[in-house]
Amino acid sequence: MDAASEAPTLRALLRRRELHLRLEGDEAELEAGALDQPVRWVHSTDLADPTPFLSEGLALLTTGTQFLDVEDESAEIAAYVHRLVARGVVGLGFGTEVVRDGIPPALAEACRNERMPLFEVPYRTPFIAVARANAETIAAQAYARRSWALAAQRAIALAALRPDGLGATLAELSRQLDTWVGLFDAAGVLSREHPAGALEEPMLEELADEVGAVLRRGARAGSSLRIGDSPFTMQTLGRGGHLRGVIAIAAGELDQEGRGVVTSVVAMAGLALEQQQSLARAHSVLRAGLVHSLLAGDPVLARRISRDLWGGFPSAPVLVGVTDAATARSDAVAEWLALRASETRGAVFHGRAEDSMVVVSRDEEIFTELVERFQSRIGLSEPVPYAEFGDAHAQAVTALRRGAAPITRFREIAASGVLSALDSEAARSLAAARLAPLREHDEREGTALVETVRMWLEQDARIDAAATALGVHRHTVRARIGLAQRLLGTDLASFAARADLWAALQVSRGG
Repeated sequence: MDAASEAPTLRALLRRRELHLRLEGDEAELEAGALDQPVRWVHSTDLADPTPFLSEGLALLTTGTQFLDVEDESAEIAAYVHRLVARGVVGLGFGTEVVRDGIPPALAEACRNERMPLFEVPYRTPFIAVARANAETIAAQAYARRSWALAAQRAIALAALRPDGLGATLAELSRQLDTWVGLFDAAGVLSREHPAGALEEPMLEELADEVGAVLRRGARAGSSLRIGDSPFTMQTLGRGGHLRGVIAIAAGELDQEGRGVVTSVVAMAGLALEQQQSLARAHSVLRAGLVHSLLAGDPVLARRISRDLWGGFPSAPVLVGVTDAATARSDAVAEWLALRASETRGAVFHGRAEDSMVVVSRDEEIFTELVERFQSRIGLSEPVPYAEFGDAHAQAVTALRRGAAPITRFREIAASGVLSALDSEAARSLAAARLAPLREHDEREGTALVETVRMWLEQDARIDAAATALGVHRHTVRARIGLAQRLLGTDLASFAARADLWAALQVSRGG
């Protein structure tokens, strides 16, 4: 068998017919995979304890002179083999017919007890020939890996020239590594995978969680992890603080050539995503302009451009959502909305307007998913035709400002009445100023003008009903209302004056 076709292992050495090597004992008596461990080098020595001068992954050759003239050969040999195993020596070759006829039984027994591979090197095979054969295999494998890396990078470069360069590049990487490769976008959503559906859903969900944690940290990084028994390698795309996604590979630690191929793909994918980002910024400006067109009452232009660029426009009646400022500034949110628009062929439209993101869809689940995924806040309008888009936008803004829940619907705000919209710092300041003369008089004189005026207004300005509710004489109520009018400088006989005072009392209730 050609040395270039095998990795440098004990099995590869034993298969080299010109060496005439023979495994002592049965392979079944060895540790599983013992003959397939990489042999990093072959070294020969007859030292009684060579371990201080050895490294892991070696195959050691000896003629056994160190075992001559020892008092207890079996004990010496057992200790010798134990030291080799502890040092990480992967196999022991014994040169026969040099100082010993055949392999000493004590050595065969010691290797069998330690489950260490022992093989015979016959007299006609020089130790240097064994070492040279292993070195040739190492060199052949290194050459094969370099050749593979060059061929793989060429194939990947050609794939990048195809119409869907990014997808073709990832597919070629998957083929070259013979494993699953996935691309997660900046929002942590799996956008491409090869081969499709190769990972089970629970494993994919756990991997997506890990990718999301990497993206939230925002730093460029390469990392390895295990999900169950499956190893994965992850590599971020983009600059630190501006990550564009993550490439995940269902593989453990890659060798130098494998890492080089992945690095070239990361560079190409990063460049492709940066180019896509530049295009996305242009689209963002265009989307913002279309939002202003909708607000100006011209949906025709927005519908035509959206159909040509993104495949469609949400059909009326639509819900208009307005997000908080933090959500509007998130590139991940914009990328996720763009992806959803592409997937649903225009069932959702979005664009920035001032310090918010305006989202348009007839499907309320879009807004729910956005809030859950990005911990956003959204104000949501009633369903409207496009002719009422400006009014719907105002409803959504009002709902966002008045609500505290992740999603606040305008109908919930409207149900609380018009006066509830007066709950603002400006309204509270005006109400406090309006009621100040009455409060100051109550505090100074111990009267109950504020309470009396409130009850009188609640009883539709009827003196008798207010007196009954307060438990005082009707003349007392009349006198207090008269005093309140003088202090306020207002004639409360008019509805407008009473409404203004009622609004002030509502805003300041509990104050």
